[in-house]
Amino acid sequence: MSMPPTTDIDALQAEIRACRVCEAHLEAGPRPIVQFSPAARLVIIGQAPGRKVHESGIPWDDASGDRLREWTGLDKAEFYDANLVALIPMGFCYPGTGASGDLPPRPECAPLWHDTILPLLPPDRLTLLVGSYAQARYLPETKRLSLTERVRRFADFGPTFLPLPHPSWRSSGWMTNNPWFETDVLPTLQKLVRENLR
Repeated sequence: MSMPPTTDIDALQAEIRACRVCEAHLEAGPRPIVQFSPAARLVIIGQAPGRKVHESGIPWDDASGDRLREWTGLDKAEFYDANLVALIPMGFCYPGTGASGDLPPRPECAPLWHDTILPLLPPDRLTLLVGSYAQARYLPETKRLSLTERVRRFADFGPTFLPLPHPSWRSSGWMTNNPWFETDVLPTLQKLVRENLR
């Protein structure tokens, strides 16, 4: 499933937009949604677009995105500036709906595209690993830890990575049960975001 290396950003983005590798598995059809440029020093790796994002074509264009922007302290202009922020989900297309919500990101996507995109970005970037799928790929040594334990131990993974819970509606209850996230993690997250966008 490896692709030939591409260094021209426009050509690479055109390749990604044309990707149909998972088409047979996507109930809504393929619509790869990703944002990046070689200047982006903040990378956010989430799960996969939801239905609303699939319809708009804008990454994190939903309530989860609002909460993520609140967590990071970024306004929409900063968040959607590809020269500042790369938005690279584990699956670029909406995977469809299962019995208990959206299906997991398609497993073909990250191996196919991440290893091509990420080497084009600044080496001293900060990568936010949002949710368990991103953490499983980029922090494989922590597979025995729960998501809560990984987030609590966020300082162990700096300055390269910072694990976060997914900012869905479910995170409200999670934050109530884990008040240290708001008092300890979020101030550090916002400080690191500002430092990397400076």
